[in-house]
Amino acid sequence: MKRNPVIPYVLIMVFGIAIMLILSFKGLGDMKEIAKDKGEGTEKTEVAASKPEDIYKQSCIGCHGDQYQGVVGPTLKGVGSKYSKEELMTFVTKGKGTGMPPGLVKEEQAAAMADWLATLK
Repeated sequence: MKRNPVIPYVLIMVFGIAIMLILSFKGLGDMKEIAKDKGEGTEKTEVAASKPEDIYKQSCIGCHGDQYQGVVGPTLKGVGSKYSKEELMTFVTKGKGTGMPPGLVKEEQAAAMADWLATLK
């Protein structure tokens, strides 16, 4: 008996695509129910950080480390003696180079963040 070895793979592919489509439409049908469960008038519970240390914990700790030692980003130890407060404000609002993205700190919080960073000597 000679059988075509491609047929099982084609059947599995067709079966997989069919299941994917069925589950996609099932998810679309559940979308209204999920939205109803979340509640339409709920308030946003996330509160923006106001202290520079809290901003650091939310936005910066992943790249600069929990003790400012630098992980993916550079170390922040001695950054206060290396750069002026104006430069630090520019870094936290507009980013620096390709590694530091802009917009991590809001403009109104940039001065407090730069003052705090200036103390890291």
